[in-house]
Amino acid sequence: MTTENDEIIAIDGWGVTPGTPEVVRFLEGPQRRMAELARATRIFFELLRGFRALHFVGPCVTVFGSARFTEIHPYYRMARMAGAELAKAGFTVMTGGGPGIMEAANRGAKDVGGRSIGCNIVLPQEQKHNPYLDEWITFRYFFVRKMMLVKYSYAFIALPGGFGTLDEVFETATLIQTAKIREFPLVLMGKEFWQPLLEFMSDRLVKARTIDAVDLERIIVTDCAEEAVQAITEVAKKKFNLTYGSRMKRRWIFGEREPA
Repeated sequence: MTTENDEIIAIDGWGVTPGTPEVVRFLEGPQRRMAELARATRIFFELLRGFRALHFVGPCVTVFGSARFTEIHPYYRMARMAGAELAKAGFTVMTGGGPGIMEAANRGAKDVGGRSIGCNIVLPQEQKHNPYLDEWITFRYFFVRKMMLVKYSYAFIALPGGFGTLDEVFETATLIQTAKIREFPLVLMGKEFWQPLLEFMSDRLVKARTIDAVDLERIIVTDCAEEAVQAITEVAKKKFNLTYGSRMKRRWIFGEREPA
C-alpha cells in the first residue's frame, strides 16, 4: 500500500514516473482503485471550493492572455485599458490571477475602483497571484480552473498569448459553437497578432468545412478597449440583463463570508 508521497511503480502495464506530482500522476493512466477514488474526491472538493468562492462575484468578464508581457509592453497597456473599461461598465474582471496580461487586466479594474478576481493555478515554478486582486482562489487542476473562468463570465476577451491562451480561446469557441454556452461574446484584442490565425481558420477550416463561416463570424476582433466593452455590454444587457437572477444570501454554514 502506498501513500500520496510514495513512489509509484508501473501498474497494469502502464509506466508511471516515480516521485511525480499529484496532477502528473493523475494523467499517467490507470492506478489503484483507492488512489483513483481519493483523487476523484479531491477533484470534487476543489470544484466545490471554487463554486463557493466565486458564487457572489457578480457579472464577470474573463480576460485571457500571456503571463510573459511586462508593463512596458503595448499588449500589457491594452489589457490594462480593457480591464478599466470593463470595470467602468459594471463588470467584475476575472483572470487567471497571474502576471502579464492577467495582471494588467486586474490592474485596470483597480485603477477605476472596479472589482478584480483571480483564478490561480499551482505550477512547478509557483505562479503567484498578482497584487491587483480583491479575491483569488488557487487551483491544482487546470480543467477545474478553466471551468471556473468560463462558468462565471458573460463574455471573454483574449489578448496575445501562448499555448494556454490558445487552449482557452478554442475551448471557449467550441462551447459557443456547440451551444453549451449561449453565444457569449468572444473578443480577440490585438489584430496584428491574431490575423495569421484568423486567416488560417478562414482559408483552411472554413474552406475544408471543419467549421462553418458563422463560427468565425461570431468572433469580435479589435484593438480598441472601448469597442470591445461596448459589444460585450450590448449583448449582456439584451440577453442577460447584467444579472444572475435572484440574488442568494451568503450563509455561514457553507463557509460564505462577507467580503472584507
